[in-house]
Amino acid sequence: MNEDLYKQVLGSFPSGVTVVTAYDDDGAVTGLTASAFSALSMDPALVLVCPNYSSDSYPVLREASRFAINILAADQTGPCFAFAKKGEAKTAAIADVAVTRSEFGTPLIDGAVATIECSLWKEYEGGDHAILIGKMEQANVNEARSPMVYCRGKMADWATLTD
Repeated sequence: MNEDLYKQVLGSFPSGVTVVTAYDDDGAVTGLTASAFSALSMDPALVLVCPNYSSDSYPVLREASRFAINILAADQTGPCFAFAKKGEAKTAAIADVAVTRSEFGTPLIDGAVATIECSLWKEYEGGDHAILIGKMEQANVNEARSPMVYCRGKMADWATLTD
């Protein structure tokens, strides 16, 4: 399969934008921006997210056993781009992101449209990505916020697309 065609075809599918967050062993926030996120099961309540094995955050998410999926609001391009960086650039960028530690013990991005707090339920191989299945432990939704939508390399405000 031609890699460029693969990206072009799948990039034509609009999706929300999430940032998956966890605390590392030192208590620092880490995570990654992910559009590879999906609902999986209602009973039990499961979701999946697929980090690239080469991501510097993947080992932390796997070892933390608890992580949060933050569904970003349309005006949250800052956190979106901060968590998409790598290495020291990411560490510096996410220091500017407002995060609150939840009662469940996961970092939640302030102002997100919704958050899903998960315990790691299972992991599977998925080519060059891991498939992390999270069991939903807690969730929150802020219906006053409009979600960010990503398609064909562009981000938009869901509200502007539905008017």
